[in-house]
Amino acid sequence: MDFQSLLFQAAPAGVRDFSGLERIPLTRGAWVDVRRSWVPDADDVFERLVADVPWRAERREMYDRVVDVPRLLHTYLIGEPLPHPVLEEARDALSEHYLPELGEPFRTAGCCYYRDGRDSVAWHGDTIGRGKLADTMVAIVSVGDPRKLHLRPRTGGESVVIEMGHGDWS
Repeated sequence: MDFQSLLFQAAPAGVRDFSGLERIPLTRGAWVDVRRSWVPDADDVFERLVADVPWRAERREMYDRVVDVPRLLHTYLIGEPLPHPVLEEARDALSEHYLPELGEPFRTAGCCYYRDGRDSVAWHGDTIGRGKLADTMVAIVSVGDPRKLHLRPRTGGESVVIEMGHGDWS
């Protein structure tokens, strides 16, 4: 394991606990919810993800050339079991929590493994993944070393930066 757990981190209350949820407003009615230390057994979840997910490297066309995607990926499709029971429970809890707003559950899970400080993702817009073509909801569960999540409006303006810690979701 090549990450450092947080010393004195508060024990997670469990994935059905949405107390302490912080809503950060964005532009045009969009928002980000952040819940710190949400995933119980985050160390075990991280270890299982690294060991058990069938990670793959990809190449894709960007800027008129084909490049290596700087992270490893895997997608769990509808009906496929997730690699840890806590993630199954988290998906169900998030679906239940957001169903009144979204009108549909979370059904798939995309996993990204950022192996070190050189792995990353470029600016992009999540417009697919749940079946809707607009107003896509993405839930990010973060385990491992803290990473910064950068969000910016498509039309320009100020960016929002959220530091995602071990066991957080947004």
